[in-house]
Amino acid sequence: MSGFDNLNTDFYQSSYSVDDQGQPAGYGYSNTEDPYKQGQYGQYDYSQPMGYAAPGMMQPQQPYTGQIYQPTPAFTPSPTQSMYGSSFDDEPPLLEELGINFDHIWQKTLTVLHPMKAADGNIMNETDLAGPMVFCLAFGATLLLTGKIQFGYVYGISAIGCLGMYCLLNLMSMTGVSFGCVASVLGYCLLPMILLASFGVILSLQGMFGIIIAATIIGWCSFSASKIFISALAMDGQQLLVAYPCALLYGVFALISVF
Repeated sequence: MSGFDNLNTDFYQSSYSVDDQGQPAGYGYSNTEDPYKQGQYGQYDYSQPMGYAAPGMMQPQQPYTGQIYQPTPAFTPSPTQSMYGSSFDDEPPLLEELGINFDHIWQKTLTVLHPMKAADGNIMNETDLAGPMVFCLAFGATLLLTGKIQFGYVYGISAIGCLGMYCLLNLMSMTGVSFGCVASVLGYCLLPMILLASFGVILSLQGMFGIIIAATIIGWCSFSASKIFISALAMDGQQLLVAYPCALLYGVFALISVF
């Protein structure tokens, strides 16, 4: 037994003494204060931060200054600027977005009605098909008053004529031209042909008087169209070359009106 006691003593050295068993334990709750209500337990201060990581391993986080679900915007628009960049008052009109400008339509109409007036190349180079569609419809409606239902011929001949003039002008001009511009100019210059069809409602055009009026209207339409093409495409000195195919096209419309 003496050897066993020496083995236990050498195995673990402790300062605990048997004589201390008579003392009351420090964990009683009758006469002592509850140790869990204190800030320390086992003589260790838990209020101190615990150093689990080495210094320099973790960067201090920046405190969040915003509100929950309401992040701070990086860009604050001015009061005069809406969230969509522009207000409804600054938007262009609907007709302008569709390419319908009544001011330009009126200027092109006056240019056709007044052959000696200089044409504005910037306005004439626009692709405006609103006026030509109205003039083609008005020409067909005028022919309808004389008992001629020729809407298919009007639109079919117009399409073929625009295609032929488009190919011809691209070969003759240095800058080139779009198909919409050719259709717009030829459609606007159809306006005098409506006058010829209107004369056919009142008078008979199958005679010398009708031939003279038809020839005058054909020259009027072809001269106006060639003038606009020359100014828009900068084809100086080539007006007669452009006017000849235009006269052939408007001559077909004159034949429809007379006969």
